Amino acid sequence: MAVHVELMSKPVIGILTMSDDNQQFRGNKKNFLDIIKMGREKNIDVFVVTVDDLNLNGEPIKGFRYDFANRRWVQEMVPLPDVLYNRIPYREDEMLPKVRETIRKCLKHPHVQLYNPAFFNKWHLFEWLKKSKVTKAYIPMTRKLTKKLKLKSLLKRHKILYLKPVKGKAGKGIMRVSLIQAKKFPYQLSIQEKQSSANHKYATIAQLKRHIHSYIGSEKYIVQKGIQLASYNGRPFDLRILIQKNRNGKWQVSGIGGRLAGDLSITTHVPRGGAILNPEQLLAANFGKNVYTRMIKRVGKAALDIAKQIEKSSGYLLGEMSMDIGIDTKQRIWFFEANAKPMKFDEPHIRQKSLELFFEYCT
Repeated sequence: MAVHVELMSKPVIGILTMSDDNQQFRGNKKNFLDIIKMGREKNIDVFVVTVDDLNLNGEPIKGFRYDFANRRWVQEMVPLPDVLYNRIPYREDEMLPKVRETIRKCLKHPHVQLYNPAFFNKWHLFEWLKKSKVTKAYIPMTRKLTKKLKLKSLLKRHKILYLKPVKGKAGKGIMRVSLIQAKKFPYQLSIQEKQSSANHKYATIAQLKRHIHSYIGSEKYIVQKGIQLASYNGRPFDLRILIQKNRNGKWQVSGIGGRLAGDLSITTHVPRGGAILNPEQLLAANFGKNVYTRMIKRVGKAALDIAKQIEKSSGYLLGEMSMDIGIDTKQRIWFFEANAKPMKFDEPHIRQKSLELFFEYCT
Protein backbone atom coordinates (compact mmCIF):
# COMPACT_ATOMS: atom_id res chain seq x y z
CA MET A 1 0.00 0.00 0.00
CA ALA A 2 1.43 3.40 -0.98
CA VAL A 3 1.61 5.98 1.75
CA HIS A 4 1.59 9.68 0.82
CA VAL A 5 3.87 11.74 3.02
CA GLU A 6 3.68 15.52 2.71
CA LEU A 7 7.10 17.09 3.26
CA MET A 8 6.89 20.73 4.30
CA SER A 9 10.31 22.36 4.36
CA LYS A 10 10.76 25.62 6.23
CA PRO A 11 11.11 28.49 3.76
CA VAL A 12 13.51 31.40 3.87
CA ILE A 13 11.35 34.54 3.80
CA GLY A 14 12.43 37.97 2.59
CA ILE A 15 10.31 41.07 3.27
CA LEU A 16 10.73 43.16 0.12
CA THR A 17 10.82 46.95 0.44
CA MET A 18 12.71 50.04 -0.72
CA SER A 19 16.07 51.31 0.52
CA ASP A 20 16.25 54.67 2.28
CA ASP A 21 19.35 56.83 2.84
CA ASN A 22 18.07 58.15 6.17
CA GLN A 23 16.65 55.01 7.78
CA GLN A 24 18.18 52.01 5.94
CA PHE A 25 14.84 50.93 4.43
CA ARG A 26 11.22 52.04 4.19
CA GLY A 27 8.03 50.46 5.49
CA ASN A 28 6.30 49.65 8.76
CA LYS A 29 9.22 48.37 10.85
CA LYS A 30 6.96 47.30 13.72
CA ASN A 31 5.08 45.08 11.30
CA PHE A 32 8.34 43.65 9.94
CA LEU A 33 9.57 43.00 13.48
CA ASP A 34 6.35 41.15 14.41
CA ILE A 35 6.89 38.85 11.43
CA ILE A 36 10.56 38.27 12.29
CA LYS A 37 9.67 37.50 15.94
CA MET A 38 7.14 34.87 14.96
CA GLY A 39 9.63 33.48 12.43
CA ARG A 40 12.08 32.98 15.30
CA GLU A 41 9.42 31.09 17.28
CA LYS A 42 8.83 28.82 14.30
CA ASN A 43 12.54 28.49 13.50
CA ILE A 44 11.97 30.18 10.12
CA ASP A 45 14.56 32.59 8.75
CA VAL A 46 13.00 36.01 8.02
CA PHE A 47 14.82 39.21 7.04
CA VAL A 48 14.24 42.47 5.15
CA VAL A 49 15.65 42.91 1.65
CA THR A 50 15.48 46.00 -0.55
CA VAL A 51 14.92 46.14 -4.31
CA ASP A 52 18.41 47.63 -4.68
CA ASP A 53 20.05 44.69 -2.87
CA LEU A 54 17.96 41.87 -4.33
CA ASN A 55 20.03 39.69 -6.64
CA LEU A 56 18.03 36.87 -8.23
CA ASN A 57 20.99 34.88 -9.59
CA GLY A 58 21.20 32.76 -6.45
CA GLU A 59 24.31 34.32 -4.89
CA PRO A 60 24.21 35.51 -1.25
CA ILE A 61 22.62 38.95 -1.06
CA LYS A 62 22.55 41.85 1.39
CA GLY A 63 19.64 41.84 3.83
CA PHE A 64 18.65 43.36 7.17
CA ARG A 65 18.25 41.17 10.23
CA TYR A 66 17.11 42.45 13.62
CA ASP A 67 19.67 42.34 16.42
CA PHE A 68 17.45 41.70 19.46
CA ALA A 69 20.31 42.08 21.97
CA ASN A 70 21.15 45.61 20.80
CA ARG A 71 17.70 46.51 19.44
CA ARG A 72 18.84 47.57 16.00
CA TRP A 73 18.73 46.53 12.36
CA VAL A 74 21.97 45.08 11.02
CA GLN A 75 22.84 44.52 7.37
CA GLU A 76 24.55 41.23 6.57
CA MET A 77 24.79 38.60 3.85
CA VAL A 78 21.66 36.44 3.59
CA PRO A 79 20.50 33.61 1.30
CA LEU A 80 18.16 34.16 -1.64
CA PRO A 81 14.62 33.93 -0.19
CA ASP A 82 12.17 31.18 -1.18
CA VAL A 83 9.30 33.62 -0.55
CA LEU A 84 9.38 37.38 -1.12
CA TYR A 85 6.68 39.25 0.80
CA ASN A 86 6.02 42.44 -1.17
CA ARG A 87 5.75 45.31 1.30
CA ILE A 88 6.96 48.10 -0.99
CA PRO A 89 5.04 50.88 0.79
CA TYR A 90 4.10 53.36 -1.95
CA ARG A 91 2.53 53.08 -5.38
CA GLU A 92 5.02 55.62 -6.72
CA ASP A 93 7.85 53.26 -5.76
CA GLU A 94 6.13 50.31 -7.38
CA MET A 95 5.76 52.22 -10.63
CA LEU A 96 9.50 52.88 -10.95
CA PRO A 97 11.00 51.02 -13.95
CA LYS A 98 13.61 49.25 -11.81
CA VAL A 99 10.97 48.04 -9.35
CA ARG A 100 8.61 46.88 -12.10
CA GLU A 101 11.45 44.96 -13.72
CA THR A 102 12.37 43.33 -10.39
CA ILE A 103 8.75 42.24 -9.80
CA ARG A 104 8.55 40.88 -13.36
CA LYS A 105 11.73 38.81 -12.79
CA CYS A 106 10.42 37.54 -9.44
CA LEU A 107 7.19 36.37 -11.06
CA LYS A 108 9.19 34.38 -13.62
CA HIS A 109 11.81 33.02 -11.22
CA PRO A 110 11.75 29.20 -10.84
CA HIS A 111 12.67 29.18 -7.13
CA VAL A 112 11.24 32.42 -5.72
CA GLN A 113 7.55 32.84 -4.87
CA LEU A 114 6.27 36.43 -4.79
CA TYR A 115 3.62 36.96 -2.12
CA ASN A 116 1.27 39.54 -3.71
CA PRO A 117 2.90 41.25 -6.70
CA ALA A 118 1.41 44.76 -6.55
CA PHE A 119 -1.13 47.25 -5.23
CA PHE A 120 -4.67 47.00 -6.59
CA ASN A 121 -6.14 49.62 -8.93
CA LYS A 122 -9.65 50.62 -7.75
CA TRP A 123 -11.11 50.76 -11.25
CA HIS A 124 -9.70 47.33 -12.12
CA LEU A 125 -11.22 45.87 -8.96
CA PHE A 126 -14.73 46.92 -9.93
CA GLU A 127 -14.22 45.79 -13.53
CA TRP A 128 -13.07 42.37 -12.29
CA LEU A 129 -15.97 41.98 -9.87
CA LYS A 130 -18.53 42.89 -12.54
CA LYS A 131 -17.47 39.77 -14.50
CA SER A 132 -19.12 37.43 -11.98
CA LYS A 133 -22.88 37.33 -11.28
CA VAL A 134 -22.13 36.49 -7.66
CA THR A 135 -19.77 39.43 -6.98
CA LYS A 136 -21.54 41.92 -9.28
CA ALA A 137 -24.38 42.07 -6.72
CA TYR A 138 -22.04 43.64 -4.14
CA ILE A 139 -20.92 46.54 -6.35
CA PRO A 140 -22.40 50.05 -6.00
CA MET A 141 -22.87 52.03 -9.21
CA THR A 142 -19.31 52.97 -10.25
CA ARG A 143 -18.10 55.15 -13.14
CA LYS A 144 -14.83 56.72 -14.23
CA LEU A 145 -14.67 60.42 -13.41
CA THR A 146 -14.17 62.28 -16.69
CA LYS A 147 -14.98 65.83 -17.78
CA LYS A 148 -17.69 64.37 -20.03
CA LEU A 149 -19.40 62.47 -17.17
CA LYS A 150 -22.93 63.76 -16.58
CA LEU A 151 -22.45 64.51 -12.88
CA LYS A 152 -25.71 66.48 -12.66
CA SER A 153 -27.90 63.57 -13.79
CA LEU A 154 -26.04 61.13 -11.52
CA LEU A 155 -26.64 63.44 -8.56
CA LYS A 156 -30.34 63.76 -9.41
CA ARG A 157 -30.61 59.97 -9.39
CA HIS A 158 -28.48 59.17 -6.30
CA LYS A 159 -28.32 62.45 -4.24
CA ILE A 160 -24.92 61.47 -2.78
CA LEU A 161 -21.80 60.41 -4.69
CA TYR A 162 -18.31 59.49 -3.50
CA LEU A 163 -15.25 60.38 -5.58
CA LYS A 164 -12.23 58.16 -4.90
CA PRO A 165 -8.69 58.22 -6.33
CA VAL A 166 -8.00 55.09 -8.39
CA LYS A 167 -4.61 54.76 -6.68
CA GLY A 168 -5.67 56.02 -3.26
CA LYS A 169 -4.67 54.67 0.13
CA ALA A 170 -6.13 54.94 3.67
CA GLY A 171 -8.92 57.33 2.61
CA LYS A 172 -6.62 60.04 1.27
CA GLY A 173 -8.23 62.30 -1.36
CA ILE A 174 -11.78 60.93 -1.03
CA MET A 175 -14.60 63.43 -1.72
CA ARG A 176 -18.36 63.36 -1.16
CA VAL A 177 -20.72 65.28 -3.42
CA SER A 178 -24.32 65.92 -2.30
CA LEU A 179 -27.43 67.42 -3.89
CA ILE A 180 -29.56 69.05 -1.20
CA GLN A 181 -32.87 70.90 -1.03
CA ALA A 182 -31.50 74.44 -1.08
CA LYS A 183 -32.34 77.18 -3.57
CA LYS A 184 -29.10 79.16 -3.32
CA PHE A 185 -26.42 76.44 -2.95
CA PRO A 186 -27.83 73.00 -3.82
CA TYR A 187 -24.42 71.38 -4.46
CA GLN A 188 -22.15 70.44 -1.58
CA LEU A 189 -18.60 69.08 -1.70
CA SER A 190 -16.78 67.52 1.28
CA ILE A 191 -13.08 66.72 0.89
CA GLN A 192 -11.48 64.30 3.33
CA GLU A 193 -8.58 65.87 5.19
CA LYS A 194 -6.40 64.42 7.96
CA GLN A 195 -9.10 63.86 10.60
CA SER A 196 -11.97 66.00 9.36
CA SER A 197 -13.45 67.18 6.07
CA ALA A 198 -13.44 70.56 4.33
CA ASN A 199 -16.93 71.58 3.19
CA HIS A 200 -17.83 73.76 0.19
CA LYS A 201 -21.15 74.91 -1.33
CA TYR A 202 -21.94 75.83 -4.95
CA ALA A 203 -24.82 77.47 -6.78
CA THR A 204 -24.21 75.61 -10.07
CA ILE A 205 -22.93 72.23 -11.24
CA ALA A 206 -20.32 74.04 -13.37
CA GLN A 207 -18.78 75.64 -10.25
CA LEU A 208 -18.74 72.28 -8.50
CA LYS A 209 -17.06 70.52 -11.42
CA ARG A 210 -14.44 73.28 -11.78
CA HIS A 211 -13.43 72.88 -8.13
CA ILE A 212 -13.31 69.07 -8.36
CA HIS A 213 -11.11 69.05 -11.47
CA SER A 214 -8.80 71.76 -10.12
CA TYR A 215 -8.38 69.69 -6.95
CA ILE A 216 -7.66 66.34 -8.61
CA GLY A 217 -5.54 67.66 -11.52
CA SER A 218 -4.41 64.72 -13.65
CA GLU A 219 -5.09 62.08 -10.99
CA LYS A 220 -7.58 59.39 -12.02
CA TYR A 221 -10.77 59.06 -9.98
CA ILE A 222 -13.88 56.91 -9.85
CA VAL A 223 -17.40 58.08 -8.97
CA GLN A 224 -19.49 55.84 -6.76
CA LYS A 225 -23.10 55.90 -5.60
CA GLY A 226 -23.39 56.87 -1.92
CA ILE A 227 -24.81 54.09 0.25
CA GLN A 228 -27.05 54.74 3.26
CA LEU A 229 -24.90 52.76 5.68
CA ALA A 230 -26.08 51.42 9.01
CA SER A 231 -24.96 53.76 11.79
CA TYR A 232 -24.04 53.79 15.46
CA ASN A 233 -24.65 56.86 17.64
CA GLY A 234 -25.46 58.77 14.45
CA ARG A 235 -22.17 57.86 12.73
CA PRO A 236 -21.98 55.43 9.79
CA PHE A 237 -19.79 52.32 10.05
CA ASP A 238 -18.41 49.61 7.83
CA LEU A 239 -16.47 46.39 8.34
CA ARG A 240 -12.78 45.79 7.68
CA ILE A 241 -12.15 42.16 6.76
CA LEU A 242 -8.80 40.39 6.49
CA ILE A 243 -8.75 37.41 4.11
CA GLN A 244 -5.70 35.16 3.75
CA LYS A 245 -4.66 31.85 2.24
CA ASN A 246 -4.19 28.99 4.72
CA ARG A 247 -1.84 25.97 4.72
CA ASN A 248 -4.00 24.35 2.02
CA GLY A 249 -3.83 27.39 -0.25
CA LYS A 250 -7.53 28.13 0.37
CA TRP A 251 -8.90 31.56 1.19
CA GLN A 252 -10.21 32.03 4.73
CA VAL A 253 -11.39 34.96 6.85
CA SER A 254 -8.72 35.86 9.42
CA GLY A 255 -10.92 38.37 11.19
CA ILE A 256 -13.56 41.08 10.92
CA GLY A 257 -13.27 44.46 12.61
CA GLY A 258 -15.74 47.32 12.92
CA ARG A 259 -14.77 50.83 11.77
CA LEU A 260 -16.86 53.83 12.82
CA ALA A 261 -16.63 57.13 10.91
CA GLY A 262 -15.13 60.09 12.75
CA ASP A 263 -17.37 62.94 13.91
CA LEU A 264 -16.13 65.26 11.16
CA SER A 265 -14.96 62.63 8.70
CA ILE A 266 -16.60 61.30 5.53
CA THR A 267 -14.76 57.94 5.78
CA THR A 268 -14.29 55.24 8.44
CA HIS A 269 -10.49 55.05 8.03
CA VAL A 270 -8.81 55.17 11.45
CA PRO A 271 -5.94 57.47 10.26
CA ARG A 272 -8.70 59.88 9.15
CA GLY A 273 -10.43 60.02 12.54
CA GLY A 274 -12.37 56.74 12.45
CA ALA A 275 -12.71 54.50 15.51
CA ILE A 276 -12.34 50.74 16.06
CA LEU A 277 -15.39 48.98 17.50
CA ASN A 278 -16.53 45.40 17.92
CA PRO A 279 -18.61 44.39 14.87
CA GLU A 280 -21.09 42.56 17.12
CA GLN A 281 -21.73 45.78 19.04
CA LEU A 282 -22.32 47.72 15.80
CA LEU A 283 -24.52 45.15 14.07
CA ALA A 284 -26.54 44.17 17.14
CA ALA A 285 -27.35 47.84 17.80
CA ASN A 286 -28.84 48.10 14.29
CA PHE A 287 -30.40 44.73 13.59
CA GLY A 288 -30.64 42.93 16.94
CA LYS A 289 -28.40 40.28 18.51
CA ASN A 290 -30.27 37.40 16.86
CA VAL A 291 -29.35 38.77 13.40
CA TYR A 292 -25.62 39.24 14.16
CA THR A 293 -24.47 35.62 13.62
CA ARG A 294 -26.33 35.31 10.32
CA MET A 295 -25.05 38.69 9.13
CA ILE A 296 -21.40 37.90 9.95
CA LYS A 297 -21.67 34.61 8.04
CA ARG A 298 -23.07 36.48 5.02
CA VAL A 299 -20.27 39.05 5.20
CA GLY A 300 -17.64 36.31 5.44
CA LYS A 301 -19.06 34.47 2.43
CA ALA A 302 -19.19 37.71 0.41
CA ALA A 303 -15.55 38.48 1.28
CA LEU A 304 -14.40 35.00 0.22
CA ASP A 305 -16.36 35.18 -3.06
CA ILE A 306 -14.82 38.61 -3.77
CA ALA A 307 -11.27 37.45 -2.93
CA LYS A 308 -11.56 34.45 -5.26
CA GLN A 309 -12.88 36.62 -8.09
CA ILE A 310 -10.15 39.26 -7.62
CA GLU A 311 -7.43 36.61 -7.70
CA LYS A 312 -8.95 34.89 -10.74
CA SER A 313 -9.29 38.15 -12.70
CA SER A 314 -5.90 39.57 -11.67
CA GLY A 315 -4.09 36.58 -13.16
CA TYR A 316 -1.70 36.47 -10.20
CA LEU A 317 -1.27 34.16 -7.23
CA LEU A 318 -2.31 36.19 -4.17
CA GLY A 319 -1.84 35.44 -0.46
CA GLU A 320 -3.87 38.06 1.38
CA MET A 321 -6.03 41.15 1.09
CA SER A 322 -8.07 43.38 3.36
CA MET A 323 -11.48 44.55 2.33
CA ASP A 324 -13.93 47.33 3.23
CA ILE A 325 -17.52 46.07 3.23
CA GLY A 326 -20.58 48.10 4.16
CA ILE A 327 -24.06 47.07 5.27
CA ASP A 328 -26.93 49.39 4.48
CA THR A 329 -30.03 50.02 6.57
CA LYS A 330 -31.84 47.20 4.72
CA GLN A 331 -29.08 44.66 5.54
CA ARG A 332 -27.69 44.62 2.00
CA ILE A 333 -23.93 44.01 1.68
CA TRP A 334 -21.75 46.37 -0.38
CA PHE A 335 -18.09 46.12 -1.43
CA PHE A 336 -16.11 49.37 -1.34
CA GLU A 337 -12.40 48.55 -1.53
CA ALA A 338 -9.72 45.86 -1.35
CA ASN A 339 -6.08 46.36 -0.41
CA ALA A 340 -3.32 44.00 -1.55
CA LYS A 341 -1.03 45.26 1.23
CA PRO A 342 -3.15 45.33 4.38
CA MET A 343 -2.08 47.49 7.28
CA LYS A 344 -1.67 45.83 10.68
CA PHE A 345 -5.04 45.15 12.31
CA ASP A 346 -5.21 46.71 15.78
CA GLU A 347 -7.41 43.91 17.17
CA PRO A 348 -4.91 41.53 18.91
CA HIS A 349 -6.79 38.32 17.99
CA ILE A 350 -6.90 39.29 14.31
CA ARG A 351 -3.24 40.31 14.35
CA GLN A 352 -2.22 36.97 15.87
CA LYS A 353 -4.29 34.99 13.38
CA SER A 354 -2.88 37.00 10.46
CA LEU A 355 0.70 36.13 11.44
CA GLU A 356 -0.15 32.45 11.87
CA LEU A 357 -1.78 32.25 8.43
CA PHE A 358 1.06 34.20 6.83
CA PHE A 359 3.56 31.53 7.90
CA GLU A 360 1.15 28.69 7.06
CA TYR A 361 0.82 29.86 3.47
CA CYS A 362 4.51 30.73 3.05
CA THR A 363 5.39 27.21 4.19
